[in-house]
Amino acid sequence: MTNKHIPTREEAFTLLKKYTKSESLRKHGLAVEAVMRYYAKKYNEDEEKWGVIGLVHDLDWDQFPEDHCNKTREILEQENWPEEYIRAIQSHAWLTCTEVEPKSLLEKTLYAVDELTGLVTTTALIRPSKSVMDVKVKSVKRNWKNKRFAAGVDRTVIARGADMLDIELEDLIHDCIKGMQKIASELGLNGSDLNT
Repeated sequence: MTNKHIPTREEAFTLLKKYTKSESLRKHGLAVEAVMRYYAKKYNEDEEKWGVIGLVHDLDWDQFPEDHCNKTREILEQENWPEEYIRAIQSHAWLTCTEVEPKSLLEKTLYAVDELTGLVTTTALIRPSKSVMDVKVKSVKRNWKNKRFAAGVDRTVIARGADMLDIELEDLIHDCIKGMQKIASELGLNGSDLNT
C-alpha cells in the first residue's frame, strides 16, 4: 500500500481532460472539486486529497456511462492511485452504479455534494445575472420542490447525503454555494460575460 502514488492536482486534471471531452462534465468536476476543498478546509482535512477526488469522481462518465465507476477503478489502478481515493470515487454512486457505501467523512461529503452542484449550477443559470455569486439557499430550495427543474438531479441522493453527514439540507446547500463561488469564473458562473 505504501508504494501507491499520491496524485497531484495537475495529474488529476490531465486525466480528466483525457477522458472527459464534454465541457459541462469538466465544469461539473471543477465544481465538485471546489466544494470538496471548501469542506476539507471546514473539517480541517487534506484539501488536496479531497479536491483531487472531487475533480475526477466522474472520470469515466463521458466515455463509459454504462460502466460508471468500474472503469474509473480500472483507469486509476493502472495509474497506481491509492485504494482510498478509488473507493471514495466508487462510493459516490452508491445504490445507483455501485454497492460501495460511503463510510468516511470524505466519502459521505462527496456523495452529498455531487448532485447538489448540478442543482446550484442550474439555479445560477436561470438567474438574470447567470451568476452563482448571488444564488441564495432559498432559491435552490424553491427549485428543489419543482421536480421538473434540473430533472436529472436526484434529490433523494442529496437528502440521504445530508442525513449521513448529520447536517441540515439548508446548511449543505449554503456550503455548496460558497464552495462554487470560489471558482465562479472557471465555472462560467460569474455573470461577467453579460457585462461586456
